Amino acid sequence: MRKWVLAFLLVILLSYGVSHYITKDADDSKVEINDASEPPQDGQMITVSKEQVYQGDLLLVNTDYALHPEGIRSDIVSLSNRQDLVKGYGLLDPSIQLSESVVKSFSKMVEGAKEDGVEHFLISSGYRDADKQEQLYRDMGHDYALPAYHSEHNLGVSLDIGSTEAKMDEAEEGKWLKKHSAEYGFILRYPKGKEEITGIQYEPWHFRYVGIAHSSIMQEQELTLEQYLDKLKQTKAISITVDGQKYTVTYYPIVGDSATVNVPQGKRYDISGNNYDGVIVTVYE
Repeated sequence: MRKWVLAFLLVILLSYGVSHYITKDADDSKVEINDASEPPQDGQMITVSKEQVYQGDLLLVNTDYALHPEGIRSDIVSLSNRQDLVKGYGLLDPSIQLSESVVKSFSKMVEGAKEDGVEHFLISSGYRDADKQEQLYRDMGHDYALPAYHSEHNLGVSLDIGSTEAKMDEAEEGKWLKKHSAEYGFILRYPKGKEEITGIQYEPWHFRYVGIAHSSIMQEQELTLEQYLDKLKQTKAISITVDGQKYTVTYYPIVGDSATVNVPQGKRYDISGNNYDGVIVTVYE
């Protein structure tokens, strides 16, 4: 009888743990997610201005929300002039530009893929300025392009990735990225089956850098950027542990010209706007 009771309690405890956490063990990686109803209370309060809503890695840019000029990354580089950054992959066009920090993250991802025997990557498109985007929109039409400042390519953190072997939805490169890109901070921005949410047809080549904490949550819970930002507004705070590193992600609305947000003392943190009504603070615990 005692053994039966102990077994029953063990099942209850395990069930409780599963209801609060999503854990993944694969390729020596571990992801643990916890939805928190309240943001962390320790730390210090700082004032964030309205302008911060339009800057950062988590900006939602689409037909409804236009990119503000201050949201364009300041570290855009021409890759053909930076051969130190172009290692292990090719460039479809010598005029391709991208954020330098994003290129470095992409290079780490390419190195990771090579360790798994996947190594035929190329970048077919990166950053586009407003003039180039508007010209593309005029040439291609609204079915295949977006007007200037409504395309993620105007940010500097999005890129089209190709394979020299096959189309991305068939290539080993595409399959590897779908499985592993989140480990390096990237998301497949326009996945299949989410067209009504993103407003964009399935694009197996279009990846976007958002940061490891956010990409990991989106990957685990199969969320688009739109869904993720909505979830943050609802839950207010999410904590996640990725390979032993804990992050706490908190949403703060900004009403008026500024808002007060909680940031840690003595810990690293990032602040990104969502491009419409608030900011997200990511704390590295």
